[in-house]
Amino acid sequence: MRKLFLTFFYSGLSPVAPGTMGSILAGIVGFVILQFVGIDTLFLLSILITVIGIKEIDKHEAITKTHDDKSIVIDEVIGLWLAFVLSSGTITQMILSFVYFRLFDIIKPSLIGKIDRDVKGGLGVIGDDVLAGLLAGICSAATWQAIVYFS
Repeated sequence: MRKLFLTFFYSGLSPVAPGTMGSILAGIVGFVILQFVGIDTLFLLSILITVIGIKEIDKHEAITKTHDDKSIVIDEVIGLWLAFVLSSGTITQMILSFVYFRLFDIIKPSLIGKIDRDVKGGLGVIGDDVLAGLLAGICSAATWQAIVYFS
């Protein structure tokens, strides 16, 4: 059950770009939640999954003696869903959120990289993606506003 959760329905087991595959599945599930249940639920699920994820990653790391295993993509789910919460409304905004999130998650600029390098355990695994998601949501919303303003 832990593996199903941490790999987000095994999407993190993809041999090619597991973080991106996890993010794609997270985007699809997030879109469905937004369409049928609402933004409040997506936000609350993000918080719930963050709390559970930190504890489950800590347990996983204690058992495997590894840190930030590439197959763990529940952190991508949290980050992308937070980006959606901050900026979503249209498909374009969701795509912008996805692109910005993947960019920040891969490049890890500034504090995102510091958290990734220096914070251990589940908090470190999830913390950089939470910050990347928040930044992606803000950038997506700002880009969308610029598109609307200049069109």
